[in-house]
Amino acid sequence: MIGIHTGGVWLAQKLHHLVRLETALGTLDITFYRDDFSTIGLHPQVNPSNLPEDIEGRDIILVDDVLQTGRTIRAALNEVFSYGRPNSVVLAVLVDRGLRELPIQADVCGLKIDLDAQRQIKLSGPDTLKLTITDKDASDT
Repeated sequence: MIGIHTGGVWLAQKLHHLVRLETALGTLDITFYRDDFSTIGLHPQVNPSNLPEDIEGRDIILVDDVLQTGRTIRAALNEVFSYGRPNSVVLAVLVDRGLRELPIQADVCGLKIDLDAQRQIKLSGPDTLKLTITDKDASDT
């Protein structure tokens, strides 16, 4: 199981514990794999990726909090493949909000929400996970 920073890692930690996986939890920070890196500049909190076991030929569960355009997942897959070639990758997300720009779909989804592009979903945590939906112009509630 591999979580994508930051919300995907929080969710993966909870899932990893609940399903009692024996293999170590991996984490990915996809900052340097983003296709908009040159336009957004350096992210102020870059975390190292940590894939503790060889992923060559392994079945991977990739976990993220919100699936929207598909670009984060594309970047995560690029980084995963830089570590090796897994046998399969299953994508698990907490929320699928649509608005896809790339042909990427979740295999496992907790909730599907149709929101217009002016709204955003944010997962806060890590101790207590909480989803909030706000207008992009509004401050967090």
